[in-house]
Amino acid sequence: MLDSNSQPLFEKSWDIVIIGGGNAGLCAAITAAERGCSVLVIETAPREFRGGNTRHTRNLRSVHDEPTDVMTDRYTFEEYWDDLMRVTKGVTNEPLAKLTLESSQALMEWLIERGVRFQKALSGTLNLNHTNAFFLGGGRAMLNSLCRFAESVGVNFVYEAEVTDILLENGFCESVDVTWEGQSYRVRCKQLITASGGFEADLDWLAEGWGDAAKNFLVRGTPYNKGKVLRVLLDCGAQPVGSLDQCHAVAIDARAPKYDGGIASRVDGVPFGVVLNKSAKRFYDEGEDFWPKRYAIWGRLVASQPDQIAYAIVDSEGVERFMPSVFAPIADDTIEGLASKLSIDPVAAKNTVDAFNAACPDGPIDQMSLDGKATKGLTPEKSNWSAPISKPPFFGYPLRPGITFTYMGVAVNDRAQVLMKDGKPAANLFAAGEIMAGNVLGQGYLGGIGMTIGGVFGRIAGAEAARVLNR
Repeated sequence: MLDSNSQPLFEKSWDIVIIGGGNAGLCAAITAAERGCSVLVIETAPREFRGGNTRHTRNLRSVHDEPTDVMTDRYTFEEYWDDLMRVTKGVTNEPLAKLTLESSQALMEWLIERGVRFQKALSGTLNLNHTNAFFLGGGRAMLNSLCRFAESVGVNFVYEAEVTDILLENGFCESVDVTWEGQSYRVRCKQLITASGGFEADLDWLAEGWGDAAKNFLVRGTPYNKGKVLRVLLDCGAQPVGSLDQCHAVAIDARAPKYDGGIASRVDGVPFGVVLNKSAKRFYDEGEDFWPKRYAIWGRLVASQPDQIAYAIVDSEGVERFMPSVFAPIADDTIEGLASKLSIDPVAAKNTVDAFNAACPDGPIDQMSLDGKATKGLTPEKSNWSAPISKPPFFGYPLRPGITFTYMGVAVNDRAQVLMKDGKPAANLFAAGEIMAGNVLGQGYLGGIGMTIGGVFGRIAGAEAARVLNR
């Protein structure tokens, strides 16, 4: 690939090299280019699969003090903070988490000014209509808009290029080694921003934290996030943050592909029925909280079950309460018949569902609120939305853990500088997006916050890298 002067991109010396062309990398690239810097984005995927997990996203979560044309009510910093503390249980770098939430307020307008479009507020079972802004056309459209804008301000891209090493000495990076079209290059740069994602597509690395269970995981995100740049950074002395076994993991349809299943493979029916393991036993409260605040725990829960498999079961009313996944549910007119089709014990499944039905309160549920319709006499109880599973036909979804992205990454400061093991920031090395998301997400997840972290720290990294060059 050649630039406008027909000089090979890899033979130039760049103000800023950015590894990774997803949300975080693009926000960094645009921010730096708008400040007059020459920018090269190195993307390991082919152009048609560029952007890491961004192409699978749908929305971002942002503070706004008043309703907007795409969100129906205000979402204050205090409410956002309470939500984050609930899902992480306080396992977060509080200064960086507060910076993320405070900076989210300006992120939407910044994106809109650079071509991203949002759709009108949604209503329905996900309860996101006042907290999250949905991209018109989804993550792929958002990604393409940012790429077009980046190119218009002079950002250069190279695809199917793999960074194999970072030449880092005393916290200062002079160049990166890149393999492209079978050739090796040493690319010089004044500043380096790593926005290359996590290691969720490397099942061997996942097994270091999860053990043999990892072999049954599905990767709902990109197959290109193998953590190679993260591994290089850690080998170079970057300070790690987060745990190997912490990640954004949701329950997805077990029939999904091993990689790249995306949002369509998610099963949103958990709150409106029961979830059984292979022994046909319930193992967790399906109605603990609204789905956007609790759905990301279900991948971990399924991962802890025998053979990493579970089954969501709903009836003909429950199946109408959530957005269907890409796979049609398995159906039968009886619980026993459904259980047989799901390969679980029919008698045990019928006993579990009968006990659940008997423990449900009278009256309809209200899926738009935490309705307090709780079971009584079960272990575990179901806290909300406890309606009997009694109206045939009955539907079942086999579930597997679906890994979206990992939380173990590199520590950063409020300037997005990578921190080294001695606690000092690297001189010209920055990180944004999933590779540093564990600073904010020690555990748990809030729908849309991954895109917020990437956008906020991408902008910070781009601005800080440019500031150093322009002073």
